[in-house]
Amino acid sequence: MSKTILFNKGWKFHKGEVQQGQATGLNDQQWRQLDLPHDWSIEGPFSSEWASSTGYLPAGIGWYRKSFKLLPQQQDRVFIYFDGVYKNSEVWINGHDLGKRPNGYIPFQYELSKYLNKNGNNVIAVKVDHTKFADSRWYPGSGIYRNVYLITKKPVYIPTWGVSFTTPQVDSEVAQASIAVHLENGLTRDAAITVKSQLLDPEGKIAGRFQQQLTVKKSNKAEIKSVIRLSKPRLWSTERPQLYRLIISVFANGKKMDEYSSLVGLRAIKFDADEGFLLNGKNLKLKGVCIHHDAGALGAAVPKEVWARRLRKLKEVGCNAIRMSHYPHQDYMYDLCDEMGFVVMDEAFDEWALGKNKWVEGWNEGKPVKDGYHEYFQEWADRDLQDMILRNRNHPSIVMWSIGNEIDYPNDPYTHKVLDSGRNPQIYGKGYTEGHPPASDMGDIARRLVKIVKLNDTTRPVTAALAGVVMSNYTDYPALLDLVGYNYQEYRYAEDHKKYPKRIIYGSENGKGAEEWLAVDSNKYIFGQFLWTGFDFVGEARKWPVRSSGAGLFDMAGFPKNDFYLRQSLWTIQPMTYLMAAKTEEKDNNRFLWSSHPSWNWSAGDQIKVRGITNTEEAELFLNGVSLGRKKAGRKETLYWDVAYQPGELLIKGFRNQKEVSSYKLVTSGPAHIITAKADLQNFDAKREEVSHIEIQLTDQNGNTVYHSDNNIDVKIEGPARLIGLESGDLASHESYQSAQRKAYRGKLLVYIRSNARAGLIKVSLSSPGLTSKTITYTSK
Repeated sequence: MSKTILFNKGWKFHKGEVQQGQATGLNDQQWRQLDLPHDWSIEGPFSSEWASSTGYLPAGIGWYRKSFKLLPQQQDRVFIYFDGVYKNSEVWINGHDLGKRPNGYIPFQYELSKYLNKNGNNVIAVKVDHTKFADSRWYPGSGIYRNVYLITKKPVYIPTWGVSFTTPQVDSEVAQASIAVHLENGLTRDAAITVKSQLLDPEGKIAGRFQQQLTVKKSNKAEIKSVIRLSKPRLWSTERPQLYRLIISVFANGKKMDEYSSLVGLRAIKFDADEGFLLNGKNLKLKGVCIHHDAGALGAAVPKEVWARRLRKLKEVGCNAIRMSHYPHQDYMYDLCDEMGFVVMDEAFDEWALGKNKWVEGWNEGKPVKDGYHEYFQEWADRDLQDMILRNRNHPSIVMWSIGNEIDYPNDPYTHKVLDSGRNPQIYGKGYTEGHPPASDMGDIARRLVKIVKLNDTTRPVTAALAGVVMSNYTDYPALLDLVGYNYQEYRYAEDHKKYPKRIIYGSENGKGAEEWLAVDSNKYIFGQFLWTGFDFVGEARKWPVRSSGAGLFDMAGFPKNDFYLRQSLWTIQPMTYLMAAKTEEKDNNRFLWSSHPSWNWSAGDQIKVRGITNTEEAELFLNGVSLGRKKAGRKETLYWDVAYQPGELLIKGFRNQKEVSSYKLVTSGPAHIITAKADLQNFDAKREEVSHIEIQLTDQNGNTVYHSDNNIDVKIEGPARLIGLESGDLASHESYQSAQRKAYRGKLLVYIRSNARAGLIKVSLSSPGLTSKTITYTSK
């Protein structure tokens, strides 16, 4: 029967060009041995010679090779599947060229069968060409940075992405699941095929089944469709993401040939120009964030557990939606969103046929370059978009397909004479630019891309994130979309809703202030927003030495920033309060968020501006037990107190119906004295590799976090595990991510530990000169 195995172990890597690197007889004994996924760019070093847009990290050319022998059960049809290789990959098996794939974010596969040595050694070689290092507006990574799978099939089989699952009818009483199965008969004779489909409910009990027979001619293909009806279905939602298991078994001439198994969801989605978004018939405001694929220290080769932790933290802020900006993400990300209850906007492209600005010296600094995906767009866009949809179409979390991000950014590259009609450069750009392509060209390309989407999936709407609506409204681009995303253009909502009453509008990329959310919450016809961004990320940097973007609710280590608490006050009901302070007269609320910090360590005589954040009705501030005043709170209120600094305790209390329901305090800390640490796991499963996170805080003798401490932390590991990364969240740190020591940042540090799938005791020792050390112990069994 068909089998899919993870093919990440035992690869060899060489950074740099290798002549005839695909040759089976090549001596690769001196190549570096490693396991995939692997991102060589994050290994650095950081240098100003590279590009700010991609994090001041090197790129270049890399080669990967792996030798393997087939097992007895792998003697039929054999395929290799790559979830993503950045970029311009070329793949060979035993010296035979299998093909190229320019797009680094799209999964692809090749059949190996006819070139394999059935009883001998086989060599697969992959060349990765990321020579044009400034090719993105963010950090893309370099290499085979996602999972690789070896797939074996019997002669009669379901091809990869060969199953379509849709739910054309869903309500609380009955659901109709439509299933389409593609089949391939590789036999030299006709095959009498039986297809058995069944759905198992969340408890594993059979909820519905269907069986069909057909004959498929030799060396031919077929498609078979079935419908399963379920009563009292368990619906998938953001609050209760209940999943069924779809199992499809294929028999040919009475012999079992293939089996497909996947988690699916039963849910109904609807978008309306006046009512917004409805999930299972109920109105739902999308409280979304945009994300990039990297995770600081780990670059783009991120284990599943890391994003699982990050998504759990997004739940804490009230988030229920994810925008996969601006490309298809890792395969497991969609599984996690299905399982954890996130609505997903999946996105294909950041640029189309023409290149955008990629900044080298710093964002909006110096002269940009134009390298990027547009070089391959005409040849590959249709297939890349199709493959994104086929790979992801059975995920209940995905509710819309985006064909592009900010394609209409004024003069980057398209232009229109309407840009001369306004004076605000943030809205109109720098005015009409002679020689730039006309904005009308976008409509022709959008029409082509929308057609591709509709050919492959008609159950979800097509959208795009527009940056220059003032310009796009003079083209047919918005009218071609089912949903029109507005990036940072809340001021247009009311006007455009009135002018284009059938247009379904939402915030596809937004700032994190309260005003941006109120523009959604107060308008029923705006169904949601996606904040830029959920997490800080490498790249899209300012001038050197800053090498990462600080746009997130969380830093690169996943520690919450001030913006997290503001957003939590807007998106959640559970009572919360928070404090931050700054020696500043900054009157801009958002800038105060960025410049202040949760610390009560100042100098005698300092006049401090304190800001309180809460979702309660009133809040009262106390300094060393003395009230500094109670104030009316609420989402439209900004709470400030001017305080003459005194060391001790600054405490805020939140009240509902005159009752205290939450509190938060800042305490003057002494010097750093103790390394405190908390791991998210105590035990590892010895049968598989797992990742644990250790969150470090530096505290004084009384256990108070020392916010300004930056002590160097040394990490040593004993037992069957290894250190895979240290992340402080410092946007300007140039410390090597390959080191076993790193400075804390704002009193914190994150340690990533990966087990080696062996039994034993694991000890992680954390130390720093002058601090009390800490040991974390795990059991792998």
